[in-house]
Amino acid sequence: MFGTKTSGGVRYLIVGLGNPDKKYENTRHNCGWMALDYIAAKRGCRVNKIKFKSFVGECVIGGERVLLMKPTTYMNNSGQAVVEAMQFYKLPPENVIVIFDDISLDVGKMRIRQKGSDGGQKGMRSIIYLSGTDAFPRIKIGIGAKPNPQWELADWVLSRFTQDEGKVLETMFANADSAVELMINGRIDRAMNLYN
Repeated sequence: MFGTKTSGGVRYLIVGLGNPDKKYENTRHNCGWMALDYIAAKRGCRVNKIKFKSFVGECVIGGERVLLMKPTTYMNNSGQAVVEAMQFYKLPPENVIVIFDDISLDVGKMRIRQKGSDGGQKGMRSIIYLSGTDAFPRIKIGIGAKPNPQWELADWVLSRFTQDEGKVLETMFANADSAVELMINGRIDRAMNLYN
């Protein structure tokens, strides 16, 4: 389905998962978008064009042309945007790095994986289902488990980070930025050793 040769110059997609409405800004579930904003800002890249059902912007990371993507399909349909961009640029899944939230990790923890299941994350589930492969490198950013078993999961993931958590997240986003560069340069093992 996806070719091994690239066209159009873009060699990698970096996808931050989240939801587009104002009410989701800075919520736990949107930390993929927040990480992508950090990566873009650090590199002076504007992620403001609309293409592939996403906000997108091009930049160079690790010497490669990269498309930064924030799907606007809502989390559960993220695969629609990602697969459309993959097909357009003829990219294999190994060249698509997905950044998203993970409730099984504490705030301040990060996990890099070369491939694998969706782990219950519905945006990742949509990408795997619509592409027919789970071979996507990914960066999972911890948002913490529900503080109380009575909480609805949806209420928890759509809650906002505390001020203290926000400071920890800055470090996580800086680590994610460094990890992305290593992963683009074929050094995912190094990224895992450093940041997992």
